[in-house]
Amino acid sequence: QVQLVESGGALVQPGGSLRVSCAASRNILDFTTMGWYRQAPGKQRELVAEITVLGDTNYADSATGRATIPRHMTRNTVYLEINSLKPENTALYLCKAQTDSPRKTYWGQGTQVTVSS
Repeated sequence: QVQLVESGGALVQPGGSLRVSCAASRNILDFTTMGWYRQAPGKQRELVAEITVLGDTNYADSATGRATIPRHMTRNTVYLEINSLKPENTALYLCKAQTDSPRKTYWGQGTQVTVSS
């Protein structure tokens, strides 16, 4: 069973930066894609950034230029680094991992990011 454990969520002032982590219980190169999503109360879950096993990245329009999704292979960890945070970025940030053979999707429990002065 795959486990994804997020950490690093915090209360951040507007304009601040944050790095959240997603530690996987297996080699992250086993996953076709890993990504970060966020879900605010009463809103749909939305993509922030994702990275493929080959290292190709995809960012939501709102995150382009403000976020990166680096990974640390030996720690089996994927990060989300985001700057210029805004109050509307307040949400539960969740890690997703997907395999293609067989096709399975795994989610972590999330880490809370609150942007407020």
